[in-house]
Amino acid sequence: MRIRINSSAALWAATVAAALLATVGCASRGGSGASQPSAAPAATPAAPARAGAKTGLDAQGNVVDSSKVEAGSGRTVKGLNGYEGEITGNPTRNSRFNRLQIGMSARQVTDIAGQPTDQGAYVTGKAFIPFYFGGDRHRYEMTYKGQGRLVFAGGGMGDYSGGNLIWIIHNPNESGYR
Repeated sequence: MRIRINSSAALWAATVAAALLATVGCASRGGSGASQPSAAPAATPAAPARAGAKTGLDAQGNVVDSSKVEAGSGRTVKGLNGYEGEITGNPTRNSRFNRLQIGMSARQVTDIAGQPTDQGAYVTGKAFIPFYFGGDRHRYEMTYKGQGRLVFAGGGMGDYSGGNLIWIIHNPNESGYR
């Protein structure tokens, strides 16, 4: 069997291949090897007003906006059944959240804190890992007006209504809606 290749098609294929190799080579090596100046670094987000300030918190560590609080901005604590979680913000004296413990199930939490003002679920990046069947594939969040937010790590496939408490966000100014 004999294959005939048109010279213009061969030239086009070689040009495309060279362009692809140059593009891949630049990305993997960080440059083309030519003596051209490197691109300017990407713009960084504006720094907080106070050095070390976390988004959503004021200078005393009180939560100002629960929806903007970053993970890692609170203190890490050990909870029930070996769970480790985080508590952000300063609890108020009469808060229903004071009796909660990291690791409690959603049912235990609602028995103590009552029904939330609003609630919802969202998936985490672990949900997109092929053949990952472990925990924390989704998060379940409950908001309580005037109290704060509670975040649960869910693990079971298809059950987006609960999990174990992993984050307590105290916020006496909470609107109660996600």
